[in-house]
Amino acid sequence: MKTKLKSFDEDTNHLDIEEVLADFELACVSREMSLLMRKEVLTGKAKFGIGGAGKELPLIAAAKSFEKGDYWAGYYRDQTAILAKDLLNPRKYFSALYGDAINDEYSGGRQMNNHFATQMIDPEGNWLDQSEQYNVTAPMASLASNVPRALGLALATKSYQSNDYLRNQSNFSKRGNEVTFCIVGDATTAEGVFFESVNAAGIMQIPIAFIILDDGYGISVPTSYQTTKGDISKVLKGFQANEHEKGLDIYTGLAWDYNNLVKLFDNGISKIRETNIPAIFHIKECTQPQGHSTSGSHQRYKSKERLQWEAEFDGLSKLKSWILDTFNVDPDVLTKIEKSAKESVNKGKNKAWKMYTEPIAKAKAELIPIIENLASVYHHYDFLPLALTKLKKEVFADNSELIAFAERIKFNFSTKDIKTEALDEWIHNHHSFIKENFNTHLLHQGPKSALLVPPIEVEFDEDAEEVPGFQILNAYFDQLFKKDPRVYAFGEDVGKIGDVNQAFSGLQLKYGEDRIFDTGIREWTIVGQGIGMAMRGLRPIAEIQYLDYLPYAFSPLSDDLATLHYRTNGKQSAPAIIRTRGHRLEGIWHSGSPMAMLLGAMRGIHVLVPRNMTQAAGMYNTLLKSVDPAIIVECLNGYRVKEKMPSNIGEYCISLGVPEILIPGEEVTVVSYGSTLRLVERACLRLQEFGISPELIDVQTLLPFDLEHVIGASIKKTNRVIFIDEDLPGGATAFMMQEVIEKQKAYYHLDRPPATLTAKAHRPAYGNDGDYASKPNEEEIFKAIYNLVREKENI
Repeated sequence: MKTKLKSFDEDTNHLDIEEVLADFELACVSREMSLLMRKEVLTGKAKFGIGGAGKELPLIAAAKSFEKGDYWAGYYRDQTAILAKDLLNPRKYFSALYGDAINDEYSGGRQMNNHFATQMIDPEGNWLDQSEQYNVTAPMASLASNVPRALGLALATKSYQSNDYLRNQSNFSKRGNEVTFCIVGDATTAEGVFFESVNAAGIMQIPIAFIILDDGYGISVPTSYQTTKGDISKVLKGFQANEHEKGLDIYTGLAWDYNNLVKLFDNGISKIRETNIPAIFHIKECTQPQGHSTSGSHQRYKSKERLQWEAEFDGLSKLKSWILDTFNVDPDVLTKIEKSAKESVNKGKNKAWKMYTEPIAKAKAELIPIIENLASVYHHYDFLPLALTKLKKEVFADNSELIAFAERIKFNFSTKDIKTEALDEWIHNHHSFIKENFNTHLLHQGPKSALLVPPIEVEFDEDAEEVPGFQILNAYFDQLFKKDPRVYAFGEDVGKIGDVNQAFSGLQLKYGEDRIFDTGIREWTIVGQGIGMAMRGLRPIAEIQYLDYLPYAFSPLSDDLATLHYRTNGKQSAPAIIRTRGHRLEGIWHSGSPMAMLLGAMRGIHVLVPRNMTQAAGMYNTLLKSVDPAIIVECLNGYRVKEKMPSNIGEYCISLGVPEILIPGEEVTVVSYGSTLRLVERACLRLQEFGISPELIDVQTLLPFDLEHVIGASIKKTNRVIFIDEDLPGGATAFMMQEVIEKQKAYYHLDRPPATLTAKAHRPAYGNDGDYASKPNEEEIFKAIYNLVREKENI
C-alpha cells in the first residue's frame, strides 16, 4: 500500500502562532514542574523525584499524533505528553510527588511521580470504552519493562483488524486504526528485551512506534559505553524495512528542533496507522538539565563542555528563539508566558500540599484532646505532659508518624489498668485508613474476582472413555476457541504442531493462525504480548514451554503483571493466563519445580498447580470467568496418563484456594500438589496396608492457599502433618508450613513437630537414577510418613 503523507509548509508545518504559543506555554509549565519538584525533594517535603526536563519538545510533537483510542506505554519522563492531552496538571503532579494516597489519581501513592495511568477498568471489573479515551498504561521504574507490554498492546490492534467478531467490539478499537506509543530512553536500548521486541515487531508487522529519547547518558554512563557506534539508529539499520523486505521504518530527529519534530511524528505516525509497519523514532540531542533524578547532580559526571552545550541546545531556549525568528511576536509575550507558567505551577504545588497535609492536621487536632484528657485524668504519669507538648510542637509529615506517636503512648499504658478507649479508636481508624489505601487491590476485589467464581462439579458419563491427559486439554481448548472469540494462544511450538505435548493439536488449522500461533524463542516478549493483549479485553493464553524457562520472563511477570492492579490502585488489569508445565521429566531444565521463585515474586498473580489435566481444564474455566491473571503449571509427566473424559468439559469450575481431600484419614495430614501427588497417593495407599491412616490433601493452588483452612481442620483431627513437594528445601513446603502452622494456628493441635520432605538442594540430575536421587521417591515418602506416625527417627 502506498502511503500518502501530509504536505507541510517548509517553515512552519502550517502551525499557527496560537498553537505554537500554546506549545511554548506547555513546555514552560512542564519545565517549571521539574524544577520545583527537585526543590520539594531537597527541602524534605517529598522523598524522591524524577522529572522530564529536556524531553519537552519531542513529547509535545509526539502527543500531537496521540489520538483517543491509542495506547501510551511510556516511562518516567513522559510528563509533557500527559500534560499535552490534559491528563495532568501541576496539582496532580505534586499530589503524586507527595505520595498522597487520596489525591494521587494515577496510583494512590503507590508509585513514584511521573508514573501515569488512566482508568481502564471499573470497580466491578467491567472494561471502560478505550476507543474514546487516551489510554496510558502504567509504567515501571525498571528500564525496558514497558517494552514487552507495548508489543502486546499493538498486537491486539492487529487482532481487532483480523477477527470478524472483534471488529464489532468498538469499545476496544476504532476499526484497528490505533497506534501504540512506546517511549524509552537511550539507555533502555542496551537491554536485551528492547532488541527482542524490535525483532518481534518487525516480524509481526504491528502498529507500534518505538520513541527513543536520547540524551547521551544512562544515569552517569555515556552512550559510548552502552551502544555500538554510539548510535542506536545505526545499530538498527538491519531492521530497516524496504520495498523487498518487511521490517521497521527508522526516523531520526533532533530534540530541540520543534518544527521538524512536529512534521516527523505527524508523517511517521500517519504511516503506521495506514500500513501497520512499525517504526523507530530516534530523537537525538536531548538534554537533561537536572540530571537523572533528585538523588544526585549531573555535574559530577558531565564535562564543562557538555554542560555548556546542554545550556545552548536546551529545547525551551531553542523554541523561544525559533518563535521570535519565525513569527512577529513581541518578546514580552513569551516573558509573560514564562512568568505565568511559574505562577500556575507554584499555585498547583501549594494546592497539592494543602490537600495532602490538611487531613494530617485534622488527625492531629483530633488526637490532641484525647491526650489532654488522659493527662488530666492520669496526671501522675509524667510522660503525658511531655508527650502533649511534643505533639503540639511537632510538624508531622505523614499519618504513619502520627500513628506511631499514638501507639508509643498507648504502649506505656499496656501493663496498667487504664481506660484508653478513645485513643484505641483513634489508632484503629487511622490504621484502617492506611490499610485501605495501601494494602488493597493486589487482585481484583469486585464481583469478577476469580475467588468468587462458584464451583461447578465435573461430570462423567457412565461409559466415559479414558484418554491420555493431553486429549482432555485438546478437547477443552477446542470448545473454548469455538465459543469465545476473545481467546488467543501463542508460544513456542503452540501453532503448527499444537504444542510439544499436543494440547493444541489440530486447532490452528481449525481456528486460524491469527488466534493460535507460533512465536520465536523469546519468553520475555511472549509474556509481554499476553499482558498487552489482556489489557485490551482479549483473553490470551501465553505459553512458556517449560517452567524452568520462566526466569527468562521473570521481569514482565514480577514487575508488570503481578503489580499492575496494585500499582494502579485498581484502575488497570491484565487477565492474562500464563500456561507452562513443570516437575518431573528428564534433566535439569525439564524437571524443575522452582515454586518458591513464584511464591516470592508473583504475589498479584494466582499460581495454580493442578494434579492432572481434568483439574487444569476446570481451573482455566474459573480464570476465564474472572479478570485476574494466573500462572498454570501443568504436570509435565501427566500428558500420557489416562483420565476419564468429562462430559461437561467447558463448564465445570475449580474453586481457587480450596484444597481437596483425596484420601480421608485419622492419623497424619499429608499435604502435596502437582506431579508429586501421584507418588504420595501410592505411598498413602501402601501405608493403609500397614495399619496407618493418612489423610491426603491436594492444595490445588499455592496462590491463593487454603482460604477455608481445610488443612488446619485436618491437623486438629490427626495431630500430625507433613508437607511434601519437589521444590528445593525451604521452598514451597516452608511457605505451606507457615500458612498452616502460623496463620491457621495449627501448632495448637500438633503432637509432633511438623515435617517436610522436598527435593535435594541441587537441580535434578539427568542420569537414569537422577530423578530417584534428586527428588522425593515413593520409598522416601512412605518412610517419612511412617516414621512420623510411629514416632521413629528412621526405618
